[in-house]
Parts: sequence; C-alpha cells; structure tokens
Amino acid sequence: MMSRSLLQLTLIHFREFLREPGILFWSLFFPILMAWVLGIAFSSKPETIQTYAVVKNNNEVYEPLANFLGNIPSKINRFKKLEKTRKLVDEKLGNTSFRFIYTSWDSAVLMLKRGQTQMIVREFSDKLEYNFDPRSSDAKLGYITLTSLLKDGKLQATSAEIKPLTRVGTRYIDFLIPGMIGLGMMNSLFWGMCYGLIEMRMKKLLRRMVAAPMRKSEFLLSHFIARLTLSFIEAVILLLFAWLYFKIQIQGSIFALLLLFLAGDFAFAGISVLIAARISTTRVASAVVNALALPMMVLSGIFFSYHNFPDFVIPYIKVLPLTMLADGMRSIFIEAAGLRDVLFSIVSLSALGLVTFIIGLRLYKWY
Repeated sequence: MMSRSLLQLTLIHFREFLREPGILFWSLFFPILMAWVLGIAFSSKPETIQTYAVVKNNNEVYEPLANFLGNIPSKINRFKKLEKTRKLVDEKLGNTSFRFIYTSWDSAVLMLKRGQTQMIVREFSDKLEYNFDPRSSDAKLGYITLTSLLKDGKLQATSAEIKPLTRVGTRYIDFLIPGMIGLGMMNSLFWGMCYGLIEMRMKKLLRRMVAAPMRKSEFLLSHFIARLTLSFIEAVILLLFAWLYFKIQIQGSIFALLLLFLAGDFAFAGISVLIAARISTTRVASAVVNALALPMMVLSGIFFSYHNFPDFVIPYIKVLPLTMLADGMRSIFIEAAGLRDVLFSIVSLSALGLVTFIIGLRLYKWY
C-alpha cells in the first residue's frame, strides 16, 4: 500500500500542476485544438500531389504522355507557368494528382532547388528522360508511381531514361543544410535565451539585476549577443562539416548571408524576450516554446518542401519567420542570390525582432 507521506507528496505535485492555468491549457487543450484544426484542414480531402517539371526538346511531343493527359485543359499556375493536372480517384488509396509544369531547363532546375518539384522530365519524341537525385525518396517514389501507372501499352519502361542529378545545388543535402542552420538558430534563441531569462526570474536574480547600475535594455541585449555568438559558432561548425563531407558551397553573397543570419537571430531573440516577459515557470515556457517552434519546424520546409502542403496554406507558411530565414539562406546557398534578392526577408525579420523586443521590454516582469 502507498504510505501516507508518499500519498501527500504526490497530491502536492498534482496541486502544483492544477494551480498553473498555463500548463493546463498548453498540455491538455492545445493538443486537442491542434488535432482539430489539422484534422479539418488535411483530413477532409486526402490527396497526394506529384509535381513534375517538364522540359520539351525543341517542342517535341511524346505521344504516350500526351495520350495520358488527353484533353485536359492547360492553365497558368501561381508560378506563371503552363500546367496540366490529371487527378485519379481511388477510394482505398485516396486521390492522386499528377501535376505537369511546362518550363525551360534553367527554370526547372530552379524549381528543383526551391523544392517546388522533385524531378525534371525531358520530353522527346521517342522517350522521356527523368532527371532527379537518386538519394531523394520522394523523387524515386514519383518516378515509380508514374512509370507504373502509365505502362501497359501507354508508357513502356524501355522508353524511360534516368539521369541522376548529383551536382552541387540540386541534391537533397543542398536543400537540407540551410534549413538546418535556420532551425538551429531558432532553437538556440528560443531554448537558450528564453529559458535563461525565466530561470533568473524563478531564482529571484532579476531583482538584483534591476538594482544594479545598468539599463534594462542592455541586460536583455547582453543575452542576445551571447546567444548570437553561440549560434554563429554552431552554424559555422555545421557548415564546415557539410563543406568537408558533402561539398556544400555558398554560391551567393557572403555579406547578404551574414546580414540574414543577424536578422534571423534578432527576430527569434525578440520573440524570446516577448515569451519570457510574463511567464514565471519553465514548465509553462516549455509548452509555449513548443507551441511556436514545432509548427514552424514542420511547416517551414526544413526537412521537406512546404509546397507539399495544400496551395491555400502556402501564402501563410511563407510569412513564418523560420520560412523566410530558410528560404533566404537556400537562395544564397544554391541560387547565387545577392543582397537585393534577400533584402525583403532581412527587413521583415529585423522589423519582427524590433517590434517584439520593444513590446517584450515594456511588458517585462522584473520582480
């Protein structure tokens, strides 16, 4: 049997939990709310989308592919490119849409780098040529799905040629590393700076800091500078490893990359100050940070392209701070982007950091 003292100690912990309304919301109601929202958004119409960038060779037409698309009307998509989509309905496997985007070779390579497609299909009069990274599971799945579906006299396996894309900039690892650097920056600021400030409040150290001859803004900025330095060192180590092992290269402006890095750090630092402004316990902080960080980690295209999500949510995903940071870094790494190309992201992230920092400073609970 449970002793009386053990029972009382256990009840104390339950009472501590119930006395924190923030913990109740983030641990009990927030997961239910997320499940409800995501369930409505993504479960009502289950559909898989396979996107192929098609490059015609001197306007040649491969008849079996043309027969597969049939009389499907063309449309101009959000990328301002000609597109044809054929949807197949299957009650057991769900709906599958095969999206063919017709463009030039250079534009198709750019789409591949940005994660808008996983494969480039070159169309000749007598064959199709598939260009993709063989280490990408999504690309291999797209190839197997299309060729399996279109065989039986429509698209023979002998009429398909595979050309692996392994050059720097078109590989999956080139897509992954810039996103991982951005994710590391976010986690470093959210967990390092936010937790450090809240722990100082819990230990009653902020009162002593306020009594010291210093500006409150300087106290918060000192935390930002420390985390900025640490996150920079972490990013350099990751980049050095990627350069040595995977031959990752920065093709764009180093100056633009440094400014974007600073703006991203400032944005997440401002959000961290705002989170830590009124929260008194690290348990509530953990729930709040997870509520902000986890959706961005999933939605912002760190591990896979956010273009896999439904079209109606992509404009909202693009304005997330981690998305702007990751997209800007990828454009510098693999698209040879300069300062002008990422200026909007730098200004937006800097403005976000400034606004959240000022609001957090005004709301900050020092006692």
